[in-house]
Amino acid sequence: MPGSSQPPPGQAAAQLVWVNGRADREVSALERGLHFGDGLFETVAWVGRARFLELHLQRLAAGCARLGLAAPDEAILRAEVQQLAAPSARAIIKVLLTRGAAASRGYALTGSEAPTRISLRYAWPPEDPELAREGVRVRIAALRLGENPALAGLKHCNRLEQVLARREWTDSAIAEALMFSSSGALICGTMSNVFLVRDGRLYTPRVDRCGVAGIMRQVVLTAAAGAGIAAEERVLDLSDLQAADEVFLTNALIGIRPVRELDGRPLSPAGVTRRLQERLAPLLEARAPLPEGAGGA
Repeated sequence: MPGSSQPPPGQAAAQLVWVNGRADREVSALERGLHFGDGLFETVAWVGRARFLELHLQRLAAGCARLGLAAPDEAILRAEVQQLAAPSARAIIKVLLTRGAAASRGYALTGSEAPTRISLRYAWPPEDPELAREGVRVRIAALRLGENPALAGLKHCNRLEQVLARREWTDSAIAEALMFSSSGALICGTMSNVFLVRDGRLYTPRVDRCGVAGIMRQVVLTAAAGAGIAAEERVLDLSDLQAADEVFLTNALIGIRPVRELDGRPLSPAGVTRRLQERLAPLLEARAPLPEGAGGA
């Protein structure tokens, strides 16, 4: 029905898998990414070209610096994304970078680890346009995110909190669940960032204690500034969510997805959400360059 949720994009099996630049589906049983979640990943939308690729590469490089991983050559990554996706008009490319096979048992590093790069292509069929127009139904997750500034903002490979939160519901009409931190701060969805609109102002949770600094989150904040929409990253709680006039979700695949129902409370996509959707439409179709300022850290 209009506005109902579809299965998440990319749910089907990977069409193509490369390991360290070669067609392969096997990695070492000693892989630290498997044992410890010791790595990072990026999910890139391909719409005839890679959407926001520069921002993904910047975030990956920043994450590598934070974790002390050897960052891959950007030219190699660009070429790999292009080669994996080129046969497709639409595709999802996932790039995982781990610290590589463990040289010894335990958490400690020996310094001889060589990073492993895994790149995958998934089919990405067109989505129901009603989801962007009418919005989606969203619930609030019971699971709370742990706060750890050392990992906050990173798209790291340990997603167990999101896995557990996603197990909380099976109703396919529910598209997402919003997650709060252990201190009660609103942070994000299981696979998205969240924005609130109140009195014409745009708010999004800070992600300096936990959560992922999403690519679309960055693009939306830049677009809002360009459109003269007052926007702020701040600590938000349940009362802020309940007082919101509009709520929408973002990630690199869905762009902006309005929320039409939050835990049974009806909401209507309105002015700010619609202005930003219209402003970002050419970017999502990769028909326009990034707005000035979107390439910052």
